[in-house]
Amino acid sequence: MKKLFSVFLFFCFSLIFSQVNPNDTIRVENLPKDSIPAAKPQSESQILGEIDQKNAPATVQKFSPTKAGLYSAVLPGLGQYYNKKYWKIPIVWGAVGTGVGIALWNDKQYKRYRNAFVAELNGLPHEFSGIKGIDKTVLGNAQDSSKRQRDYAIGITGLIYILNIMDAVVDAHLYEGRHDPDLAIVPSVINDQYNLGIAKPGLTLSFRF
Repeated sequence: MKKLFSVFLFFCFSLIFSQVNPNDTIRVENLPKDSIPAAKPQSESQILGEIDQKNAPATVQKFSPTKAGLYSAVLPGLGQYYNKKYWKIPIVWGAVGTGVGIALWNDKQYKRYRNAFVAELNGLPHEFSGIKGIDKTVLGNAQDSSKRQRDYAIGITGLIYILNIMDAVVDAHLYEGRHDPDLAIVPSVINDQYNLGIAKPGLTLSFRF
């Protein structure tokens, strides 16, 4: 019985080992391929580049102070338009227009009183002739007053014109700082340590390097 069992085992092992040919080779192309491709390894420079792009600050629009000043010098309010401060344009035009209007009106009045004053000195008729109380003294004072008011209006208008240029230049300079994401003034609650820790409203200036 043991001999039969031993013969049977020998026959089974011989059958198993006969199925494997030692000369057979396994080809790689016959192996099943993965449907998901393997990720390519990234170099250190690529990784640092992606980090820099994520941490890169947002671009801030810039305005040229030189251009803003030149535009306002050519036409008041044009520099404010360049700086996109459209609400300032009516203010500039209104101030300059009012000054020019007052100056022109007083210049017209000055010429009237001046012509009448010269005619009164030469004994010639003028538009104020026959009006009681109008003499060379009154006409001389009237022309001086109109001339003075005209000069004041011209001076104030010139100052407004210069301020218009300065406003455009300064606004273009400060635009980047006001819109810099690394520089901000935000409202915050401040704890007063010298007053029993009472919270008070305030402003916080934050600057990020």
